[in-house]
Amino acid sequence: QVQLVESGGGSVQAGGSLRLSCAASGDTIKWYCMAWFRQAPGKQREAVATVYTGDGSSTYYSASGKGRFTISHDNAKNMVNLQLDSLKSEDTAIYYCARGFQYYCPVTPLPGTFQYWGQGTQVTVSS
Repeated sequence: QVQLVESGGGSVQAGGSLRLSCAASGDTIKWYCMAWFRQAPGKQREAVATVYTGDGSSTYYSASGKGRFTISHDNAKNMVNLQLDSLKSEDTAIYYCARGFQYYCPVTPLPGTFQYWGQGTQVTVSS
């Protein structure tokens, strides 16, 4: 069973950057779909970005994250990262790392298609 631990959250001003990290233990992330979700108060959890760690080139970004967020992974270190640039106040949320299907990522990454979750890390962006 894989355990996921996020880090790197914090408070920044609008326009700033943060780099979130997700460290996996207990099992590998290789050949799995890895994702970053976020959940703001009163809103549903939504996918921000996904990456298939088998080839690393298959990625998904939400409309809100495209062009500003970059997902990356390191199979050797069993880690997934999310670079957040040009942050806006509406990016304020708890960000979660998740592991999903083996061998592919769904076209529409819904929370129910991911089996393992971290505890989340808070990102607060002030305007």
